[in-house]
Amino acid sequence: MPRLRIIILAQDDPRTFSYVLWADVPVTRQSFYTNAGAVSTWRDALPADNAALASGAVVERVDKMIVPPGTTLAQARAQLEINWQSFQDLITNRNPWARYGTIWDGTTWTAAGVV
Repeated sequence: MPRLRIIILAQDDPRTFSYVLWADVPVTRQSFYTNAGAVSTWRDALPADNAALASGAVVERVDKMIVPPGTTLAQARAQLEINWQSFQDLITNRNPWARYGTIWDGTTWTAAGVV
């Protein structure tokens, strides 16, 4: 699991937040997220955080959120939590590698895939 889930980078104006989300990558799919040079956009990420990103154990999304006028800080935080959960659900449930490695030798198909 990532050490943190949501990191606010800036409040660009009273209604706009720039933020980072970190999501846990299922073990069987981590190799597809591996990027040896990956470092977080958040400059205060710890070496262990960057190592998790580089290894593919954690994936990062940088985004902005514009809230309606009159939104309280508590409401903005609640929306960020919803955004994080949606991102985590996407990473957990989306699997474009479900058929990865399936081959055909000219005669027979051999099914493969990553769970």
